Amino acid sequence: MYRNLEAELARAGIKRTKLAELLNVTASTISEKLNKSGRFTLKEAFLIRDTFFPSLTLDYLFEENAESA
Repeated sequence: MYRNLEAELARAGIKRTKLAELLNVTASTISEKLNKSGRFTLKEAFLIRDTFFPSLTLDYLFEENAESA
């Protein structure tokens, strides 16, 4: 789960559908990637960062957070 990425998307008002359009995938694929049943490729990570959050680091955006038990 990428909590930092999801938090930054929410702060910026960027919906999952916009992210799906950017990556040319379906909204359900974005949901899978955000919920850790899938992963973003390095190319996708750079595209997301460069397009929406150029001032933030990849390490911060894509830090993997353990799910709460």
